[in-house]
Amino acid sequence: MSTIPAAARLLPDIANEAQPAVAGLLDWVGMGDIELPVRVAGPDGTPIHAHARVTAYVNLQKPEARGIHMSRLYLLVDRLLGSEVLTPCSVRKVLREFVDSHADLSSRALLRVAFDYMVRRPALVSDNSGWKSYPVVISGLLDRGQFTIETAFEVTYSSTCPCSAALARQIIQDQFKADFSADDGLDYERVVAWLGSEQGIVATPHSQRSGAEVRVRLVPSFDSFPLVALIDRIEGALKTPVQTAVKRADEQAFARLNGENLMFCEDAARRMQRALDADDRIADFWVRASHYESLHPHNAIAIATKGVANGYSAGMDAAVRRVDAAVSGGDPPRKQLRSAPPRSGSPPLPQPPRSWRGFCRPAPRPAISTSASVPRPVAGRVGCRTSSCPSAGAGRWRGRWHRRRR
Repeated sequence: MSTIPAAARLLPDIANEAQPAVAGLLDWVGMGDIELPVRVAGPDGTPIHAHARVTAYVNLQKPEARGIHMSRLYLLVDRLLGSEVLTPCSVRKVLREFVDSHADLSSRALLRVAFDYMVRRPALVSDNSGWKSYPVVISGLLDRGQFTIETAFEVTYSSTCPCSAALARQIIQDQFKADFSADDGLDYERVVAWLGSEQGIVATPHSQRSGAEVRVRLVPSFDSFPLVALIDRIEGALKTPVQTAVKRADEQAFARLNGENLMFCEDAARRMQRALDADDRIADFWVRASHYESLHPHNAIAIATKGVANGYSAGMDAAVRRVDAAVSGGDPPRKQLRSAPPRSGSPPLPQPPRSWRGFCRPAPRPAISTSASVPRPVAGRVGCRTSSCPSAGAGRWRGRWHRRRR
């Protein structure tokens, strides 16, 4: 029995031929979590490889069309991102190919590339060094010829509570008064020994690992993403980035840095705000300082923006955003952030300067000024399933309360 080669057969194209049961426009359709090796500029400018997860979307503006051409998006991502270094211009090139490949269906395209950026960091004192990973998300949007791009990353640092430090000092003072009398002459050696003992230093301030989430929009003058320079600026402002290789001398130096840089989350956010404000390469920014408190089970959070017109917002919706909230359709880079569902009504990507178009030299296309708003999916809620319960559909906590009451 002979078989017809697959290349010679006329295969059915249901997405193109069949009509949808329910017609309608779709904001975004595409693929998420495409695993792909990408090349990015390393600390010295030499391209390095990184394992990335890519999100590729286009809109569906033809309500009677059953679907888009999914395979075209994947093949374009594989061909273009796999062969070129990730730059602002290469991102725009991919987005334009997305739109051109769906010319009869789409007018907008979105690309999100999330990866861990590895940098080798020296120890504070010793001659050792170690690798440090920074989650990075590059997000690009092409909306009717208008290009917007954003660079987001995370920095982990240590924060020591100023209030707790003051309370600890007071306890130490009280212990000193109990152990030494004002009427007796102080023995210098005894005081030194007391200061170095657990009986003397009876209280220490609480400190914790903390996270800085940063989103920036650069001025259109770079042929690559200055990731190391941006990360260094944030770590330099915070002063206490977590370390890699640590000997006792390094740990002691880190303890000194924490003592010299006591900070609330408000202090951390203002430090980052001042550092980014002073950088002429940055047109707009959004920063979030999260202190994962060891004192209580909830976090202390502060958010700051540059405050430019039509730029990033720090409103109620922005306050619950994560580093990847510029676009929908992918997991955050950090595992501890994966439990937070995306929120609706998130602030849009900021409007890009017109000079991006000239910088990347795209093919001539009419530019239409539009708000580059990227919709977010509404997080699903799980509540009590008993229809008679007043908490039905109001969230999982009320549902748990109802079950306990029963």
